[in-house]
Amino acid sequence: MNQEEQPDQESDSEDFPIENDDLEAPNSDAAGADIIQQVQEAINKLREQLATVIVGQDEVIDQLLLSLLSGGHCLLVGVPGLAKTLLISTLARSLSLSFNRIQFTPDLMPSDITGTEVIQSDSSTGERSFRFVPGPIFANVLLADEINRTPPKTQAALLEAMQEKQVTVGGNRHPLDMPFFVLATQNPIEQEGTYPLPEAQLDRFMFNIRVDYPSAAEELVIMQRTTGGIEVDLQPVLDGQRILELQALVRSVPIADDLVRYALRLTRATRVRTEEAPDFVRRHVDWGAGPRAGQYLVLGAKASAVLAGRPYVTGDDIRRIALPVLRHRIVTNFAAEAEGVTSDDIITRLLEETAAHVV
Repeated sequence: MNQEEQPDQESDSEDFPIENDDLEAPNSDAAGADIIQQVQEAINKLREQLATVIVGQDEVIDQLLLSLLSGGHCLLVGVPGLAKTLLISTLARSLSLSFNRIQFTPDLMPSDITGTEVIQSDSSTGERSFRFVPGPIFANVLLADEINRTPPKTQAALLEAMQEKQVTVGGNRHPLDMPFFVLATQNPIEQEGTYPLPEAQLDRFMFNIRVDYPSAAEELVIMQRTTGGIEVDLQPVLDGQRILELQALVRSVPIADDLVRYALRLTRATRVRTEEAPDFVRRHVDWGAGPRAGQYLVLGAKASAVLAGRPYVTGDDIRRIALPVLRHRIVTNFAAEAEGVTSDDIITRLLEETAAHVV
């Protein structure tokens, strides 16, 4: 199959459906600047809330906030004990949104996630009918904890919900409440009894966020803070309607055509059968990023600009999110493994070689 014909990576208008069409973009520069200032104030309050529980991890928090503004899903990858689950649950508690957690296990069934139909009887008529019992996926924020511990059949139960914002059970479609985020965690070092996420599933995640160890100073604060008896009272900062408004604002941010073409070049350069692919990509990559990567680069760059308080996008915004957007969409080959070359190494080199073309 040609690299241009990758399955499950079509570029169409449904990749980023706008559920809030009634929200209009600001019609003047002054109004736009005022709204962006309001966004920054809301985000700063959210950061303050998170900082009362989470120590450090500033880059991870920023990437989570970018996905929140973009309406994308996130996969957090890190060794046990790095507060991945705590970070997600704290974020949910800081938002006035419904929250459910699913602990993924080998015996988890798809219906345990999406819900199922049960037979109920009408006591007055004696007639029986099916009634849909919603599963835990019916929440604004869904924590899929250790998502790689359940078989692909169950992992796939999330696909329709992540893409179409709905669940189909028994031939009936059940829409999810907006906004809807899937925030999944994964342990990269323990492979026994795990099921790697298929490429189609990985492609639904906007960001693959790497969670690293804290610094010595941060770890000391963590030890002091978590071994005492102090409890933190979190107050919701944003509600669902406000988040939808922020997402509409992000989409209204203008971006120069040259920067869109830059995102396109980065995406196409990861595919070994395109003219844009450099020699080191052809040597180390089996499979490159699909069209969704370019879409997420543009949308994430817009969110980055808003987060920085700018009403326009720069090349730095695209470079800032290139790693979390592309790293899980590049499949390296045996030569890369033998030489110790990772997808992050490939993306970093691509950024170095293409940055000069951006004004």
